[in-house]
Parts: sequence; structure tokens; C-alpha cells
Amino acid sequence: MTSSELWTRETADRYDTEEAEHSSAAALGPTLDFLAELAGDGRALEFAIGTGRVGVPLRERGVPVTGIELSEHMAAVLRRKTDEDTLPVVLGDMATTAVPGEFTLVYLVYNTISNLLTQDEQVECFRNAARHLGPGGRFVIELGVPPLRFLPPGQIAVPFEVAGHHVGLDTFDLVEQTLVSHHFTRDDDTGHYRRGASRHRYAWPAELDLMAKIAGLELERRVADWDGTPFTQDSVRHVSVWRKPA
Repeated sequence: MTSSELWTRETADRYDTEEAEHSSAAALGPTLDFLAELAGDGRALEFAIGTGRVGVPLRERGVPVTGIELSEHMAAVLRRKTDEDTLPVVLGDMATTAVPGEFTLVYLVYNTISNLLTQDEQVECFRNAARHLGPGGRFVIELGVPPLRFLPPGQIAVPFEVAGHHVGLDTFDLVEQTLVSHHFTRDDDTGHYRRGASRHRYAWPAELDLMAKIAGLELERRVADWDGTPFTQDSVRHVSVWRKPA
């Protein structure tokens, strides 16, 4: 078992509602286009598949998808959407869990590699992806760029969203290279705000490239988003593709 925090039943049950903005056809379209093109006629493996926000519609596009998920509660929500024969899911962590077969694509979206709280575990995640890939296969990660340059001197907190329904901020431990994401989400029924927090290990793109090299993968492409916007020093996130040599 890795250091990733487990999602509870309550969190899993409300996840799709809270992420509805990121789950629409318009929002997911570029992500699905990007992944489907890389998968081609092969099979795809999603690490930390969750409730199937990406995996289910990708399967509906004709890409055979298998998932690995640590939280049985998140997997249970996914199972309400599709059956095991259509989209198999193996319970386990993304750093060590193996599933049968060979894949042309392994992918990990929405900052989820940061759920692994040590560098060693993140390296093992890359190695696990490489083990599942056939020659020429790709590993894709979507991850935010650490916003450390926005930290004022002596401060440890950076807001990432301030909206009527949600306020979010990250607090950083610069020595341990970790952060805690704090969420204050408005309950429309009561008008009260619910507080939640999760721990993450942030990593720079160059550090991920070194992890990929350790796993025998080569950087093929890095862009700022699923639309393919060029990655620059001002990009707040990246989508990176590493290839297993043929």
C-alpha cells in the first residue's frame, strides 16, 4: 500500500456532482481526443481511474480501457455506470498493482500522481507504467506546475480558486516538497461551507522527466493543456507524454 490517502464513501458519492463542470462533453472533448489518438487501435490503462470521469467516455469512444483504483468507494461509483466486462477495474495502488495484458497507452490525469506522497513512490509509478506498456507505448500525465513563484516572502499559502460555491488554497511545506489543498465548498441546501483537505507531493516537469528516464521512458511531447497549447514558463499545468522505446 502506498501513502495515498483513501477516498471515503461520502467523498466518492459527491465527487461527480462537485466535478460536473469538468465532466461535460465540452470540457472532456480535448482530453478524450488526445488520449484516443495515442491509444489508436490498442488498449488503454488508467491509473487512479476514480469514478470513471475520463475512462467511461473514452471506452464509449471504442478504446478498450482498464482501470486501477485505490478506493473501493470510488470504484463502486464507477460500477454504477458500466459493468466489469465493459470496463474492468482492479483495486490497488498505481505504483505497484499489475493487471494482465499489454497496453499502448497508460494515463494519469488531473494531478493524481501527486497523491503519491514520496519521490520513491512516484518513481515506482513510472516503472509500473513502463511494465504495462508495449514497445512504442506512451505514458501520459496531466499535472499542475507548482505555483511557488506566487508565494510572497515568508508566506506558505496560495489561493487557486475563489468563487461563490468554492474557495480553495494550497499551503506548502517547501522542505518536504508537499502541499495541502484546502477546500471550502458551499452546500446549496444549507448555505454552509464544508471544509475538506488533501495532501499532495508536488513535482516539477524536469523531475518527472528524470523519473521517466529511470523507468526507461523518453519524453516525446509536453504541452500546456489537452488542446496542445505550447508549454512555456508561464504555463500553470502540463500534459506530458513519454514513450517506451520500440
